[in-house]
Amino acid sequence: MTWLTLATALWFGILTSISPCPLATNIAAISFVAKHTGRIHSVLLAGLLYALGRTIAYLALGALIMGGLLASGEIALFLQRYLNQLLGPALILVGMLLLGLLRSTASVHLVGSGIQQRAEKGGWLWPILLGMLFALSFCPVSAGLFFGVLIPLSTANQSIVILPLIYGIGTAAPVIIFALLIAFASQQLGHAFDVLSHIERWVRRATGLIFILAGLYYSLLYVYELPVKLW
Repeated sequence: MTWLTLATALWFGILTSISPCPLATNIAAISFVAKHTGRIHSVLLAGLLYALGRTIAYLALGALIMGGLLASGEIALFLQRYLNQLLGPALILVGMLLLGLLRSTASVHLVGSGIQQRAEKGGWLWPILLGMLFALSFCPVSAGLFFGVLIPLSTANQSIVILPLIYGIGTAAPVIIFALLIAFASQQLGHAFDVLSHIERWVRRATGLIFILAGLYYSLLYVYELPVKLW
């Protein structure tokens, strides 16, 4: 496993966290963190615990899926034979999602107002629980990146733990940053959200275009078996 592979998993996690739907859940988490603004150390601790919850959720889900895929000899053999053929179309679909060419309102929400209200009443286990539940509340973009890109990447590298862990850390990074803003410069929080929303659009489009180009390359090379050269 190369450093580039690790950096790719981290980048997918960051991209997931700043996409519109996951960003909304992170904003909700930040509103939970904000109730501790009177105590700097409490803000930072709540942010870190929330990040830990997100990381645990993605690590557990990734390890569960990867463990099942690699433990089954038939599935492992199938993936070894056909993973490259499947990866091309998957990258194209995820790229189209990132570019907004495919639109879907389907999502999975595991956090209701009742859980958030109970969380706001205190207890340091709640940030971890919120992080885990928010992480598993998939929307089309986050589901596409996790199931359509990270899982194949982990399968190709036979990484049950490391890549899902790195991905989870990436998804939690913005919350830690905003926790720092709340603790030390809360007046800059709104400006930071505006900047992040602007950057996210361009980052998402650039990544979507790269995914489509990579998907076309994999499809031409492994599905249609055309002798495509990059140079």
